[in-house]
Amino acid sequence: MDRSLQNTHAKLVARDIQRLTQSPTESNSFSLLGGACVSRVETVGTIVSRDLTPKFLKFGVDDGTGCVTCVLWLNQLTSSYFSRCHPDTILLLASAARKQAAEIRIGAVARVRGRVGSYRGVMQITATVVVVERDPNAEILHWLECLRLGQSCYRIQS
Repeated sequence: MDRSLQNTHAKLVARDIQRLTQSPTESNSFSLLGGACVSRVETVGTIVSRDLTPKFLKFGVDDGTGCVTCVLWLNQLTSSYFSRCHPDTILLLASAARKQAAEIRIGAVARVRGRVGSYRGVMQITATVVVVERDPNAEILHWLECLRLGQSCYRIQS
């Protein structure tokens, strides 16, 4: 299995994210149809759903090829997962997550980067960065990059 993409954000459309399969040897890795192994992805699309809870913001991103569920965690101040981090780092992460969550609105075009995973059999992105795009061409440019990278780097088979 090709691990050259393991520590980078692979630019993918929703259809390709939904087609990822769990690596049989590593729990946090997924395989593209071409055999490349990924754990982090980047996608761009329109926000079509938004569900805010005290612990996280769950939202859907639709890019025309499908819809991907994304989760932005908001519990950095209370989660034991972050207890090993320096307090200043935790405050910075919590502040950034709250600011990003405030910008996520239905109908906005957003770029989402994060770890890909499977929850209850459905692929989702645990977002680390969400940026609302101001450029009206951002989504189509992302599609074109995905096509180019799919053929030249990822070797995605249709």
